[in-house]
Amino acid sequence: MASKLIDICGYAKEKIAVAGLTDQTYISTENMLPNKGGVKTATSLPSAENTQAYRKNDVLVSNIRPYFKKIWHAECDGGCSNDVLVFRAAEGVDPTYLYYVLADDNFFNYATATSKGTKMPRGDKSAIMEYSVPDFDIDVQRKIGVLLRSIDQRIAVNSTTIIPSMRNCSTGRARARPRTLVLWVSVISTIERGEVRFCCSCGSSNLIWWVQHPIPSWERQIMSSIPAVGL
Repeated sequence: MASKLIDICGYAKEKIAVAGLTDQTYISTENMLPNKGGVKTATSLPSAENTQAYRKNDVLVSNIRPYFKKIWHAECDGGCSNDVLVFRAAEGVDPTYLYYVLADDNFFNYATATSKGTKMPRGDKSAIMEYSVPDFDIDVQRKIGVLLRSIDQRIAVNSTTIIPSMRNCSTGRARARPRTLVLWVSVISTIERGEVRFCCSCGSSNLIWWVQHPIPSWERQIMSSIPAVGL
């Protein structure tokens, strides 16, 4: 069973004084990193008196060229440019689950397909809210959020050991981004083996590396309680 994105979140519409922001709390499309890389320090603040506000646990998504997949799960309160969409979880919806719904490649593909413009396409805010999402209750949402966050943290740790050895075939640079919702099905299908698999693409090449990860028993218990609806 599926719901619409509008059923689990809305757009935040608050304003904040730019005078109260810093280069650490101001977010624009320029300091959001592509391929779900989070954010970096802003190089400047807007000249306007006020700008769009966000709160801790909101999900910020760049609305310019959605195919760049710029997204950040806010770790603090702050402000952002109007070209950044601020998604706020509805009552009874887990914010971490919302982040992973929006971090899914399927969401960015949908936002790109329904975007407007050619040279610099922008997401259609109304169409975005029609995006189909799995219909899970809050307990399942929390389990999914805990599980995927744990996997992302493990991947981040391993990026300093395993991932740097996986180099881009053409440039020699390491390429590694968590693909948590993409590996969701793989996670479910490998519960009985007590391991999880994830892959990293090698630039424009079709080569894929599969890395085996042991799963602690508490994570296995979480996975076994997550229904496969909507996967």
